[in-house]
Amino acid sequence: MEIDFKKGGGLVPVIVQHADTMSVLMLAYMNKEAYDRSLKTRRATFFSRSRNEIWEKGEISGNWLEIRDLSIDCDGDTLLLRVEPKGPVCHTGTDTCFGNVKKSDFPFLEKLDEIIASRKNTLPENSYTTALFKAGINKVAQKVGEEAVELVIEAKDDNDELFLNEAADLLYHLIVLLRYKEYSLHDVISVLKKRHS
Repeated sequence: MEIDFKKGGGLVPVIVQHADTMSVLMLAYMNKEAYDRSLKTRRATFFSRSRNEIWEKGEISGNWLEIRDLSIDCDGDTLLLRVEPKGPVCHTGTDTCFGNVKKSDFPFLEKLDEIIASRKNTLPENSYTTALFKAGINKVAQKVGEEAVELVIEAKDDNDELFLNEAADLLYHLIVLLRYKEYSLHDVISVLKKRHS
């Protein structure tokens, strides 16, 4: 069935649903260009009515929506997008745009992940994270290796403060590496969940 973009003045509403939990995450709109781009990239791209422009969900925050499936309703004027969210869906930091409280044991790590993703997209000056991204994959991977070795060394000593600082350094640089490779902490968590099940 073809989508009837004309009925809504060039736009169709898009209901976005979590592919695994079936929770409704958000409501957005697409025009033909956003629809075509979404199909091509497999990342949800919408049309902003307030800004009058195309926008890919997560292009700034890194919290994009990976499209698993797309359905058209019986009238051909509404879309149902089933997605795998890569981070919080709502700009307020919640899992949905309908006021759900974010369920996370580690909200700061998610926030840090978002900040690092933002640094990659905007590359602000005088930022250590920006310097790492600009240095390239070899430097980023090297830093992860260095921090891992330093953590192992501190693990053999009895200085808890140094040990925890090295663990923090390793975690930070690991998130940078994940983002450099276009992944997030949620991708790693998905792997761990699959191993656990």
